[in-house]
Amino acid sequence: MAPDILAEITDMLVEIVGDEYLLAEEVTMKTTFNEDLALESIEFVALAELLHHRYGAEVDLMGFLAEKDMDAILAMSVGELVAHIGRITHTSLAHVSAGTSPASAG
Repeated sequence: MAPDILAEITDMLVEIVGDEYLLAEEVTMKTTFNEDLALESIEFVALAELLHHRYGAEVDLMGFLAEKDMDAILAMSVGELVAHIGRITHTSLAHVSAGTSPASAG
């Protein structure tokens, strides 16, 4: 699942930043958003919107970032986001296969 999520995030980043700045082969789980990709805050907002459209409201990038301090945000890797999405989508799939939705499970 992680390679699929990594590929989707890479595609989103290419869409946001433009492929002339970001070669798809260069994005790995260890790639950092700040130092390696130099993502600006407006680009994080665009990424959050694309993630919302792809994965639904459960994958809340801004909420995920709000749980971190500034140093953790600046050091965040693509792999951390992939793991977060994997946890969220795995939980959602588990609820669906159990016949419940995340909203009705609480």
